[in-house]
Amino acid sequence: MADINTVAGQFVDFYYQTFDSNRANLASLYRDTSMLTFEGAPIKGTAAIIEKLTSLPFQQVQHKVTTKDAQPSSPEGTSILVSVTGLLLVDDSPNPLQFSQIFHLIPEGGSYYV
Repeated sequence: MADINTVAGQFVDFYYQTFDSNRANLASLYRDTSMLTFEGAPIKGTAAIIEKLTSLPFQQVQHKVTTKDAQPSSPEGTSILVSVTGLLLVDDSPNPLQFSQIFHLIPEGGSYYV
């Protein structure tokens, strides 16, 4: 089994680099059973999640991760919960926004999905 902190770190780095450059490229990280809750609204399935992420009302975004914590979410230790906090720089605003996000990573083949 891979070290969960290594997996979480690699996932978080990839996720936010991809989010910040081309949100549509995040589709491979989701499945039809995946769910995203965004500001209280549940969104299920790859297509709906990517539609939501790509329709967010900003052009440029940069995530500055402050913390990333991981822990196993099953007795076998195969799935991982990842908690992330940080700052979000949107468009040309000089004032960063705080964000937090939790991912439940499920193993599939040699990688993970949300």
